[in-house]
Amino acid sequence: MSDADLRARIKEMLVKNLMLQTTPDQIGDDLPLFGPNGLGLDSIDALELVVSMEKTFGVGVPNSEVAGKALRTVNTIHDYILEKRGEVSHTGEKVDKPA
Repeated sequence: MSDADLRARIKEMLVKNLMLQTTPDQIGDDLPLFGPNGLGLDSIDALELVVSMEKTFGVGVPNSEVAGKALRTVNTIHDYILEKRGEVSHTGEKVDKPA
């Protein structure tokens, strides 16, 4: 799946599972998901988001510290999913997956 496709799926998941009153194409890749200067998600939304990520992408979020870093924007979710799937090294570089 391309980076653009994964970002689009993340945005669709956000809109559908959190019942946002916006469309996926209105969510910027770097728009803060939490707080007044972004989508305005709250702690209940964060729990829903974690469950949705596990169901949709098979990626769990083990604790609130990880969630605080991984769930900031569409881009941070994207990078977290790729890291957990083993498609990106910890330095952010893409790595070849073994056959």
